[in-house]
Amino acid sequence: QVQLEESGGGLVQAGGSLRLSCAASGRTFTTMGWFRQAPGKEREFVAAIRWSDITYYGSSVKGRFSISRDNAKNTVYLQMNSLKPEDTAGYYCAAKRTTQFSSVSVDYDYWGQGTQVTVSS
Repeated sequence: QVQLEESGGGLVQAGGSLRLSCAASGRTFTTMGWFRQAPGKEREFVAAIRWSDITYYGSSVKGRFSISRDNAKNTVYLQMNSLKPEDTAGYYCAAKRTTQFSSVSVDYDYWGQGTQVTVSS
Protein backbone atom coordinates (compact mmCIF):
# COMPACT_ATOMS: atom_id res chain seq x y z
CA GLN A 1 0.00 0.00 0.00
CA VAL A 2 1.38 3.36 -1.04
CA GLN A 3 1.51 6.12 1.51
CA LEU A 4 2.88 9.65 1.38
CA GLU A 5 3.41 11.38 4.69
CA GLU A 6 4.27 15.07 4.89
CA SER A 7 5.88 16.83 7.81
CA GLY A 8 7.59 20.12 8.59
CA GLY A 9 4.79 22.65 8.28
CA GLY A 10 4.18 25.35 10.84
CA LEU A 11 3.99 29.05 11.56
CA VAL A 12 6.82 31.31 10.44
CA GLN A 13 7.34 35.04 10.03
CA ALA A 14 7.67 36.61 6.62
CA GLY A 15 11.22 36.26 5.34
CA GLY A 16 11.75 33.04 7.25
CA SER A 17 12.33 29.49 6.09
CA LEU A 18 10.77 26.07 6.48
CA ARG A 19 11.65 22.63 5.14
CA LEU A 20 8.89 20.20 4.30
CA SER A 21 9.48 16.47 4.04
CA CYS A 22 7.48 13.80 2.25
CA ALA A 23 8.25 10.19 3.11
CA ALA A 24 6.93 7.65 0.62
CA SER A 25 6.30 4.01 1.42
CA GLY A 26 5.06 1.07 -0.59
CA ARG A 27 7.03 1.82 -3.76
CA THR A 28 9.43 4.30 -5.30
CA PHE A 29 8.48 7.03 -7.76
CA THR A 30 10.45 8.69 -10.53
CA THR A 31 8.39 11.87 -10.42
CA MET A 32 7.14 13.50 -7.25
CA GLY A 33 5.83 16.94 -6.62
CA TRP A 34 4.46 19.49 -4.21
CA PHE A 35 1.22 21.39 -4.60
CA ARG A 36 -0.45 23.91 -2.35
CA GLN A 37 -3.97 25.10 -1.79
CA ALA A 38 -5.17 28.14 0.09
CA PRO A 39 -8.80 28.53 1.24
CA GLY A 40 -11.05 29.48 -1.64
CA LYS A 41 -8.32 28.95 -4.23
CA GLU A 42 -7.47 26.21 -6.67
CA ARG A 43 -4.68 23.76 -6.02
CA GLU A 44 -1.43 25.26 -7.34
CA PHE A 45 1.69 23.55 -8.62
CA VAL A 46 4.75 24.37 -6.50
CA ALA A 47 7.60 22.08 -7.57
CA ALA A 48 8.43 18.65 -8.92
CA ILE A 49 11.46 16.43 -9.25
CA ARG A 50 12.20 13.65 -11.77
CA TRP A 51 14.86 11.08 -11.11
CA SER A 52 17.41 12.64 -8.77
CA ASP A 53 18.08 16.05 -10.17
CA ILE A 54 15.62 17.27 -12.79
CA THR A 55 13.53 19.93 -11.11
CA TYR A 56 10.59 22.14 -12.04
CA TYR A 57 9.09 25.10 -10.22
CA GLY A 58 5.97 27.19 -10.32
CA SER A 59 6.55 30.80 -11.28
CA SER A 60 5.48 32.14 -7.90
CA VAL A 61 8.16 30.18 -6.00
CA LYS A 62 11.04 30.03 -8.47
CA GLY A 63 14.23 31.31 -6.88
CA ARG A 64 12.87 30.94 -3.34
CA PHE A 65 11.95 27.25 -3.04
CA SER A 66 14.11 24.22 -3.75
CA ILE A 67 13.02 20.61 -4.19
CA SER A 68 15.33 17.68 -3.57
CA ARG A 69 15.18 14.00 -2.74
CA ASP A 70 17.00 11.32 -0.81
CA ASN A 71 16.44 8.08 -2.69
CA ALA A 72 17.89 5.97 0.11
CA LYS A 73 15.15 7.28 2.42
CA ASN A 74 12.49 7.47 -0.32
CA THR A 75 11.89 11.04 0.80
CA VAL A 76 11.37 14.31 -1.04
CA TYR A 77 12.07 17.70 0.52
CA LEU A 78 10.86 21.21 -0.17
CA GLN A 79 13.13 23.93 1.19
CA MET A 80 11.19 27.18 1.36
CA ASN A 81 13.13 30.41 1.83
CA SER A 82 12.11 34.08 1.85
CA LEU A 83 8.57 33.08 2.74
CA LYS A 84 5.77 35.53 2.10
CA PRO A 85 2.26 35.74 3.60
CA GLU A 86 0.89 34.68 0.21
CA ASP A 87 2.72 31.36 0.61
CA THR A 88 0.25 30.49 3.36
CA ALA A 89 -1.55 27.30 2.31
CA GLY A 90 -1.90 23.59 2.85
CA TYR A 91 1.04 21.88 1.15
CA TYR A 92 0.53 18.47 -0.39
CA CYS A 93 3.02 15.91 -1.57
CA ALA A 94 2.08 13.95 -4.69
CA ALA A 95 3.51 11.13 -6.78
CA LYS A 96 2.99 9.89 -10.34
CA ARG A 97 2.95 6.31 -11.56
CA THR A 98 4.53 7.40 -14.83
CA THR A 99 7.85 9.16 -15.27
CA GLN A 100 6.80 12.22 -17.25
CA PHE A 101 6.69 15.60 -15.59
CA SER A 102 3.38 17.34 -15.07
CA SER A 103 2.29 20.48 -13.27
CA VAL A 104 -1.35 19.39 -13.37
CA SER A 105 -2.69 17.94 -10.16
CA VAL A 106 -5.02 15.42 -11.81
CA ASP A 107 -1.98 13.75 -13.40
CA TYR A 108 -0.73 12.67 -9.98
CA ASP A 109 -1.90 9.35 -8.65
CA TYR A 110 -1.03 9.45 -4.96
CA TRP A 111 -1.41 12.23 -2.42
CA GLY A 112 -0.43 12.88 1.16
CA GLN A 113 -2.76 14.34 3.77
CA GLY A 114 -1.08 17.74 3.64
CA THR A 115 0.75 19.97 6.06
CA GLN A 116 -0.18 23.55 6.88
CA VAL A 117 2.22 26.42 6.31
CA THR A 118 1.28 29.80 7.75
CA VAL A 119 3.41 32.87 7.10
CA SER A 120 2.71 35.89 9.27
CA SER A 121 3.41 39.44 8.15
